[in-house]
Amino acid sequence: MTGSVSYAYGVAGPSPALDDAVRGLRGVDGAPVRVVAAGDVAAVVSDVPAADFEERPLAAHLEDLDWLEAVARAHHGVIDAVAARVTVLPLRLATIYRDDQGVRAVLTAGVAAFRSRLARLAGHVEWGVKLYAEPAAAPDGPPGGSGESSRLSPGRAYLRSRSRERTARDEAHRAAADAVRRVHEAASAHAVEHVRHRVQQGPLVRGTSENVSNDAYLVPSGRSDAFLAAVREAAGAGAPVRAEITGPWAPYSFAAGAPGAEGRADTENRADTEDRAGAEGRADTEGRADGAREEAAPG
Repeated sequence: MTGSVSYAYGVAGPSPALDDAVRGLRGVDGAPVRVVAAGDVAAVVSDVPAADFEERPLAAHLEDLDWLEAVARAHHGVIDAVAARVTVLPLRLATIYRDDQGVRAVLTAGVAAFRSRLARLAGHVEWGVKLYAEPAAAPDGPPGGSGESSRLSPGRAYLRSRSRERTARDEAHRAAADAVRRVHEAASAHAVEHVRHRVQQGPLVRGTSENVSNDAYLVPSGRSDAFLAAVREAAGAGAPVRAEITGPWAPYSFAAGAPGAEGRADTENRADTEDRAGAEGRADTEGRADGAREEAAPG
């Protein structure tokens, strides 16, 4: 298998600013990035080796988390560099076409959808808000004091202890759920769209915290400061949660509605990572891609 294929990063409106944004920019595998235009829309692309990105080798690469991390880092670096200059519609990771002619065909066929979504995203940025709850602390000692504990058989004492632990855990979950609702209401007051992603588990969660919400908000650029202030205030209002706010990003989570752009750009790809990887692999891939996006972000 020889030659190259065209890797598409995102779609934007053709303009001198877009040309300036890609000048000298390097993408996946260090390849120079270029603009492929078709009427009122244009794609940001680069050449990648067919030996890595044709269907069969790509399927194998999807199980190589280090390879995926490198591709994700380069992908997001290109998107963020372009988004700093123009409105861009991020495409899914590893969106591949045989050549630039194939890219133009997709742009031409989907021009109405691309233009509509670009108009909607113009002047907006994405903010990510993850809320974490600490595990419920075990109650200190049995109710009624040590005297009552000494009168219980070992079996009954154990069952009572487990019951109290469940009660404490349920109360902690209810308090976290109330905090999630409060933060979402505060965020939604400044956002125009919202996407709820699945919570992160396993190796993606640092320490003992539990990820109880994982949301993305599309916010007008001019309201970012108000959005951040509202979310921080709501998360800190006696809530038993810790907020992790990331951004501003290009609108990865809000690209749905245009061909090739559905879903989260940092967790999906043309060969469908979700179906090819196991649960642990999917989680690690998503975490590495999120980390790559955060490191590639400007500022």
